[in-house]
Amino acid sequence: MHFTFKYIQQQYEQVLALGYKVLTCKEYVTAKNQLPPLALVNRVDIDYSVKKTERLIDLFNNLNIKATFFIRLHAPEYNPLSFEHYRIIRKLIDTGHELGYHSEVMEQAAIWNEKPEDCLIRDIQVIETAFKTKIVGAASHGGMTGLNNLDFWKNRKPQEFGLWYEAYDHEPTFNLFQESFYVSDSEWTRWKCYNKGKLVADDRRSIAEHAQDLHPLMHVLIHPDTYYDRHFYE
Repeated sequence: MHFTFKYIQQQYEQVLALGYKVLTCKEYVTAKNQLPPLALVNRVDIDYSVKKTERLIDLFNNLNIKATFFIRLHAPEYNPLSFEHYRIIRKLIDTGHELGYHSEVMEQAAIWNEKPEDCLIRDIQVIETAFKTKIVGAASHGGMTGLNNLDFWKNRKPQEFGLWYEAYDHEPTFNLFQESFYVSDSEWTRWKCYNKGKLVADDRRSIAEHAQDLHPLMHVLIHPDTYYDRHFYE
C-alpha cells in the first residue's frame, strides 16, 4: 500500500533530477526526429475517477511538466460533462496539458449495433465541441466486455480519422510502444514494464528505478484511480 500521491510525486521528481525531458504524446510526434537525450512521454488514462485526476493535474503543474490525459465518453463511472468534471477537464486543457480520447469503439458498436467508424468519428466530434479543443490522439480502453478495442486498428490508420496517433499504433510517425521502454501501473498494486514492445517478466521496479538505467526513451502510463492519500478505499 504505497501508491500514494506523495509517492507518485517523488517518482517524477527523481526522473526530473536524472535529466529527463517530459513530453505529451502530441509533443512526441512533433519532436520525434530530434528528441532530447533522455525523453519521457507522459500518459494518463482516466478510467474511473476525474476527481482524482485533478490531483495529478496539480502535481504536474507544480513540477512544471505536462501529460496527455485520455478521457472516456461513455463510462458509467463518470460523466465528463457533469458540472465538476467539466471544470476539471477544462482545467487540464487550460493549463497546457493534452486531451485525448480513451476509445471504446468495438464495445460501442457491439452494444448499439452501430459501425465502429461512426462511433469514433462522432465521439471525437462530441469531445472537440464540448471542450473546444482539437483531438489528435486516441488510446484504446480495456473494458469489461471481452472485446478488444485495439482490434479496430488492425486494418485502419489513425490518419484516416484525422488523428495523429493511436497510443499503440505501429505507424512510423508514432510507434511509441515499440520504440520505448514502457512502464505502467495498470496492475493497480504493482508496476509492469515492456522493453520495445516485449514484456519484461517479473520486473516490478518503479518509474524512477527504471529511469536510473537512463533509457533514452521512456513511455509512462499511469491512472488517477491508482493513487490515494492514506489507503485505496478512502
